[in-house]
Amino acid sequence: MTAHGATGWWDVLGRLTVIDLAHELHRGMPVSPNHPAFDLALQRRHGDIVRADGGSSANELIVTGGHVGTHVDAPAHISQDGLLHDGTPAADVQTNRGFTRLGIDEFAPMVGRGVLLDVAATHGLDVLPPGYEVTAADLEAAEAAAGVEVRPGDAALIRTGWSALWPEREFVGAEDGAPGPGPDAARWLAERRVRVAGGETIAFETVRPGTGHSVLPVHRVLLVEHGINIVEVMDLRPIAAAGVHEFGFVLAPLKIRGATGSPVRPLALVPGRAAPEGDVDR
Repeated sequence: MTAHGATGWWDVLGRLTVIDLAHELHRGMPVSPNHPAFDLALQRRHGDIVRADGGSSANELIVTGGHVGTHVDAPAHISQDGLLHDGTPAADVQTNRGFTRLGIDEFAPMVGRGVLLDVAATHGLDVLPPGYEVTAADLEAAEAAAGVEVRPGDAALIRTGWSALWPEREFVGAEDGAPGPGPDAARWLAERRVRVAGGETIAFETVRPGTGHSVLPVHRVLLVEHGINIVEVMDLRPIAAAGVHEFGFVLAPLKIRGATGSPVRPLALVPGRAAPEGDVDR
C-alpha cells in the first residue's frame, strides 16, 4: 500500500512494456497527394550564436499537414453533402483559422483498451494484396483467431501488413492500390461502438488500383455518421511480432485548435519486461 492507500500502481507500470505504434516523421516520407509534405530544417545551428559562457542552442522549423505520418482524423475532416457528423453545416463552423467545432482539439486523450485484428494473418499472409477489401467477415475471423472481442470504447486496430512497404513510394498506393476496410467493415466497427479505428495505410479505406482517394466511404461511415476518430499510417509490426491482440492503448493527439487532424504517437502497453528508460520496443 502507498501512503495514500492505493495499491501498486507504480509497480504495475514498471511491469509493462511500451510498444511504439508510430512511424518516424522525416523529409521525403510517403504522403497523400491531398496533403502537404513533411519538412524539417534547422533554423539555428550550434555555433550560429554562441553565448558568453560558451553555450549554444539549435532549433528547427517544422512544416507539416495534420494528416501526415501517423495521425488522427477529427470529425471536422470529412463532410457529406455539406454536413458534418452531428448535422452541422460545415460552412457554419469553418474559418480561415480552422473549425470552431468538431476539431481535433475536442479529442480527449485516450487511455483504454486496444484490440489488434490481424486480418493479414488470418489469410496466412504477411501483407494483404493491393486493393484488397477488408470485410466484416474478415474482422470476425480475426476476432475469433485472436480469442478477443471488440467492445464499446475500444481502439480497434486492423493489420493489413502494409507497414512492410514503409517508406517506399508504393506505400501510398496511387498506382496499384492499397488494402483496407470497406463500408461493411466500417459499419461493423460502428455497431460495436469503438472509440477509435486504426490501420496502417495512408487512407483507412480500400484503395482500388488507379483510383487514388477518389471516394472515402469508410471515412463517411465512421467520421460523419458516427463520429469515430480514425488513426492512419500506424506501424503495427511490433505489436503483431509480440503476439499480443489485447493491450492497453494510449492516444493523445496534439491539441491544435480547430484542426481537422493531428500527428500522434500511439502507444501499446503490454505485460512483460519494462522497456529501458528512454527506449521503446520495436
